[in-house]
Amino acid sequence: MSAGEFDKAIRRLIGQVGHWEAGRWAAAGAPGETRAEAVRALVQGLADRGADAEGRLHRPVPHLADTVLPDQLRVMADDLVAAGPDEKVLAEAAEEVTRVRKSL
Repeated sequence: MSAGEFDKAIRRLIGQVGHWEAGRWAAAGAPGETRAEAVRALVQGLADRGADAEGRLHRPVPHLADTVLPDQLRVMADDLVAAGPDEKVLAEAAEEVTRVRKSL
């Protein structure tokens, strides 16, 4: 998978959630978690994949207001692409992005 295809998946998710206010983030998404929790886990997963690609230790992404999640998602996605992972990593990340988008 190319970086462009991964970016397209990210843009679709951000387009879906970028305008949400706090109440929409707090609503249930997948069973057992809020929409915010699902996207926060995705953001952390992207950060972890980027760290792996760069040979760094995983670090927690700061827990900010739910309405900032689209910005965090964009930054972590850009960082992952900049880390230069192999296509398999980008494909797995794009699948996860799509799964989360559909669960919301």
